[in-house]
Amino acid sequence: MRPDVDTVLAELRTLATAKTRDGMARYAIPSTDALGVAVGDIRDAGKRLGRDHALAAALWDTGVYEARMLAAFVDEPARVTPAQMDRWLVETDNWAVCDHACFHLFDRTPHAFACVTAWSDRPEEFVKRGAFALLASLALHDKSAPDDAFLACLPLIPRAAVDERNFVKKGVSWALRAIGRRNAALNEAAVPVARALAASSSPAPRWVGKDALRELTSAAVVARLGRGRG
Repeated sequence: MRPDVDTVLAELRTLATAKTRDGMARYAIPSTDALGVAVGDIRDAGKRLGRDHALAAALWDTGVYEARMLAAFVDEPARVTPAQMDRWLVETDNWAVCDHACFHLFDRTPHAFACVTAWSDRPEEFVKRGAFALLASLALHDKSAPDDAFLACLPLIPRAAVDERNFVKKGVSWALRAIGRRNAALNEAAVPVARALAASSSPAPRWVGKDALRELTSAAVVARLGRGRG
């Protein structure tokens, strides 16, 4: 018999500590709707529960931070719709839930690349961050995606890099770095984008460019991809 949402919430409360909850502020995560459960414990709970689309929806609708994190671990990617993905990010008020949804769930759906494009120009902070957190997640996880899928997304980077909001520009840099680390051909395409941004007279794109360039031209990345520094 599958546990219901109240049973799962009760289990999460047994894992909560005041220290974890109070420490969330250090990572710019609001704690108003949080219990104080460590991410590792949430991940372990997800493994025990397994995949359950209905439970994920019920967990999300509680509004509890840990329940929403857990929803990303237990939802069934094949049953997730673009409308659900959009609603979750619209209702998100922090980077952690946004990133976990993208990194553990959304990038496994067939709608992922379409959502990257659709969200990249959205005004909502965590929808727009979600576009680039999702693009980074795809670059890291989707081994079957062709280079052309990522090359098609590269023009989204300069357009979004002008956004001065901290969580957005960090998401943009993450995506550019993840694409450029994927293989030598994508590194060759990503580095000029980073160089152009680094040369910008505007602070936000300049920061994105320099942040990405530092990693994409590092000795470790160059050696792993077998590229020269030219």
